[in-house]
Amino acid sequence: MMKRIGLVTSGGDAPGMNAAIRAVTRVAISQGLEVLGFEKGWEGLLTNTFRQLTRRNVGGILHLGGTILRTSRSPEFMKREGVRKAAETLALNNVEGLVVVGGDGSMRGALELSRKTDALIVGVPATIDNDVFGTSETIGFDSAVNTAITEIDKIRDTASSHDRIFIVEVMGRMRGFLALTIGLTVGAEVILVPEVEYPLDQIVRTLETNASAGKKSGIIVAAEGIGDTHKLMREIEEKAEVEVRLSVTGYAQRGGNPTARSRLLANLFGDKAVELLMNKQGNRMVALQEGKIASIKLEQVCSNEKQLDLSLMELAETLAT
Repeated sequence: MMKRIGLVTSGGDAPGMNAAIRAVTRVAISQGLEVLGFEKGWEGLLTNTFRQLTRRNVGGILHLGGTILRTSRSPEFMKREGVRKAAETLALNNVEGLVVVGGDGSMRGALELSRKTDALIVGVPATIDNDVFGTSETIGFDSAVNTAITEIDKIRDTASSHDRIFIVEVMGRMRGFLALTIGLTVGAEVILVPEVEYPLDQIVRTLETNASAGKKSGIIVAAEGIGDTHKLMREIEEKAEVEVRLSVTGYAQRGGNPTARSRLLANLFGDKAVELLMNKQGNRMVALQEGKIASIKLEQVCSNEKQLDLSLMELAETLAT
């Protein structure tokens, strides 16, 4: 019977990671398991740095952003020697199962580690980018969307007052899940994502059409992965002959209190992760599929790319006119 599991938060932080730590810890303890929390992401496994997690020391963290275990990106871990060292750390501490909370890079790391250790590995998808294959939503995505919405709603007030166009750059790396959802929910006139080509001339035509209909201000939501938004701002000003401003929401989207939905997902995912380990089902990732909590093989997660729902782009364009 399994006696001890480990927990690690890896990669970029996301609102709800602490809720996941709390859920995994308390569910695991209720099943008679000890829980070791490895600190600073994969670095904790390379340096054998951890703390024992208890019901009490995970109290009062449900509502907090970030991660009490801290996190980092570890190029050393992704090397063969790093993965081997991490596997040795698990064996040294008699860790029979490991819960990895993080994004797509963390899931790839979890898969590599699963090939070098006898410990069962379970992934919990947590990233504001929502780009992990196999799950319709990740912990932290809803929180990041709501953070951006709050800021853009305020920006629209200024845009309307001054008859300006605002480009709002949001995070998401080279994927457009965050920008698309934000753009749709704030009623952006234009949404720019890496997955869809949107030429400058088309942006200008959209703005000119809106202006001729009496719509002098507007919001352009742009994913950071589309390129240089400062350059885009200057090009639009020159071609459309309008006043354009740029606002970069930046790392604020990764911080702050998690929303109710991010907390709920963290609780449900954490519970499922422990259930998988107790049933000796490793090398899997917890997932939300068709509204239900499920799981998927890590190999499948890491060998596929999540696709953007382009029908939402069409809907956003229809609603913005």
